[in-house]
Amino acid sequence: MDKQMSAAQVVAQLHDGMTIGIGGWGPRRKPMALVREILRSDLKDLTLVSYGGADVGMLCAAGKVKKLVFAFVSLDFIPLEPYFRQARQSGALEVMEIDEGMMLLGLRAAAWGLPFIPTEVGLGTDIIRQNPSIKLIDSPYDDREWVAMPALKLDAALIHVDRADARGVCQIAGPDHYLDDWYARAASKTYV
Repeated sequence: MDKQMSAAQVVAQLHDGMTIGIGGWGPRRKPMALVREILRSDLKDLTLVSYGGADVGMLCAAGKVKKLVFAFVSLDFIPLEPYFRQARQSGALEVMEIDEGMMLLGLRAAAWGLPFIPTEVGLGTDIIRQNPSIKLIDSPYDDREWVAMPALKLDAALIHVDRADARGVCQIAGPDHYLDDWYARAASKTYV
């Protein structure tokens, strides 16, 4: 079965209001052909889940993003992506700023079909106060309190890989997958 599609065919399957995970890490291994195709489209009101870089900045600058779930948005040598910064400071988008570990656990919860994963990550930080959708729970086994990191369910994941074949088999070279495998597992559909 040939699963190959053009970038335009991929974006034609997306619709307004979707929750889309964009793989990669900051400026590294981003699916920029798909991001540019979204920029050319009429898509809007998207919720993005990303360790953001230029992808997030460009989509914010174009007014495509309604909400952003992120741990950081950086270009590495420029610590804060400027178009994201402008959108955030102007109040143009809703944000859910979380810790990198919380992002991983939210994707894992979605991949495993769980509503949340209990964790200590985020305890004692402003993350909980700034995100009322993240709840604290009491352990049923002892007197400890946990963060209930909600599942980050994705309608679609967009990832970039080093190699892929027509059947959809993908390979990432190197030891760091930048959580792209978890984006794929947390999504209803994955586009490479």
